[in-house]
Amino acid sequence: MGKLEGKVAVITGGSSGLALETAKRFVEEGAYVFITGRVQERLDAAVRLIGRNVTGVRGDAANLDDLDRLFNTVKREKDKFDILFANEYDSCLSASESRAKRIN
Repeated sequence: MGKLEGKVAVITGGSSGLALETAKRFVEEGAYVFITGRVQERLDAAVRLIGRNVTGVRGDAANLDDLDRLFNTVKREKDKFDILFANEYDSCLSASESRAKRIN
């Protein structure tokens, strides 16, 4: 039994680099992961590479509609998540700035 058995993780930017390696490791440790990526072909390749316990959701963490779609997918498929790995730091700041502009 892995350290993350039964946990659900959301990983932004999970179609490449550190986030993809993190997603692979989380699955090895027993988690189910939702990964995001902006390019569908790369996202599909990452899902195939991970192989199991993974859902790819196309989107950009800087886009609030994409974030809504991501979390609606998580809610529909798993009801909740336990871990958020926000890999796209600059994009997350952009989303916050965008949200602030909507409020003002």
